[in-house]
Amino acid sequence: MRILQAHNFYQQPGGEDQVYAAEFDLLTRNGHDVRQYSVHNDALRELSGWKIAYRTIWNSQTYASASETIRQFRPGIIHCHNTFPLVSPAIYYAAAKRQVPVVQTLHNYRLICPAATLYRDGRICEDCVRHAVPYHGVIHKCYRGDRGASAAVASMLTVHRLAKTWTGKVKTYIALTEFARSKLIQGGLLPEKIVVKPNFLVQDPGPGSGKGGFALFVGRLSAEKGLTTLLRAWACLPDLQLQIMGDGPLRSSVEAEAERLPNVTILGFHERPQVLEAMKSAACLIMPSEWYEGFPMTLVEAMACGTPIVASDLGSLHELVQEGVTGTRFAPGDPRHLAEKVRALMSSPDGNAALRSRVRSAYEETYTAAKNYSHLMNIYERAISDTSKSSTR
Repeated sequence: MRILQAHNFYQQPGGEDQVYAAEFDLLTRNGHDVRQYSVHNDALRELSGWKIAYRTIWNSQTYASASETIRQFRPGIIHCHNTFPLVSPAIYYAAAKRQVPVVQTLHNYRLICPAATLYRDGRICEDCVRHAVPYHGVIHKCYRGDRGASAAVASMLTVHRLAKTWTGKVKTYIALTEFARSKLIQGGLLPEKIVVKPNFLVQDPGPGSGKGGFALFVGRLSAEKGLTTLLRAWACLPDLQLQIMGDGPLRSSVEAEAERLPNVTILGFHERPQVLEAMKSAACLIMPSEWYEGFPMTLVEAMACGTPIVASDLGSLHELVQEGVTGTRFAPGDPRHLAEKVRALMSSPDGNAALRSRVRSAYEETYTAAKNYSHLMNIYERAISDTSKSSTR
């Protein structure tokens, strides 16, 4: 099978980039001819505001270059990851011109929220979900805190909703969880077009011992990640160690708070090999998020390491973290409840060892490369078959 992957890299690397690379590796290892079509948001520095706004809605350069790539490569399917802002929906029209089906992975909530996060002013926000014109996102400057930029995103969403791009030019959408699928349906996408396929790991790190005796947080140090709740919980756990790996806008305030908590260590940003080693040693991974997470790669990495997860009972985490199977959940934003859950988990070495075995089994059953490859092939083959049937009618 010839597969064209398309992706718009953000200026800051993230989980979407990892999945894009992982699927390329997965497909090429299995003998497929894969070509990548990508752009990088570093190019935004050279564009004026109005040019960025225009290309967000329709990038004629993408249409021309993608059309030529499709003509030369002749893929059987095009799999898009992120298209915002510079790839733009123009790539779907380039595919349609050659009658090549498009599969689009939705790593976030961009199609129903200008900010892509369903989070605003420290709380969950679904104001734009059911509106054809997401004007709330413009009023509240949800994209980058800029009303003009927010208007450009809102215009892109509105124009392509009216043009029926989302329903007519994409054969299949991949949501990462059932929760995300339900939100996308609420936002107007057709249920029959959305399948669920989770993230995965190409290389299995193997299980760890969990004998480091500490809890671990890995992620961006930002408000929506629940760091205030995490640190308040640890003030109630003076005899338990917490290590925090990551960087972000709240780093200075997190470091200042950690100075008053001798059982908290701030490690800063680390590369993936060091993160995996820490996960293998950790007694548990803490995910105190206060927004709708997509499918964090740290979660599947923790499962591969056999490390139980203590997560806020919110959105996709309710689905991904099964009580007593892959970890435990607590009430979002409740530091005392988080502290209770952590103490219960870490105070029982025998119980924790049994839980680690169940976590690892859950990974092997659902999140391996082999399982994901089979699922991805089924999605591609169905999209190709449906397109073939449509073209012969």
